[in-house]
Amino acid sequence: MSKLLASAAIAVSILASSSALAAEKTITLAVKNMYCADCPFIVRKSLEAVPGVSNAVVSYKDKTAVVTYDDTRVDIAALTRATTEAGYPSAPRS
Repeated sequence: MSKLLASAAIAVSILASSSALAAEKTITLAVKNMYCADCPFIVRKSLEAVPGVSNAVVSYKDKTAVVTYDDTRVDIAALTRATTEAGYPSAPRS
């Protein structure tokens, strides 16, 4: 029984440590091809469809998307690919 409890304790600590390593990050993407009022909606929906994205705020005026995401589940390449596939190429804003 004590081996079972020890195994369970190790498993819980491993799971807790991996979730502790998860970091929510925010990036601003420069987005091209936004020419109308509907474009930000399409860009936002394409980003929100990416697993790991928790929030996306798109500005038509600034031609940007501010994306909050879990860096253990998604990377920047997946974010830019999502907007590009929707017709709006993007890149990290420098």
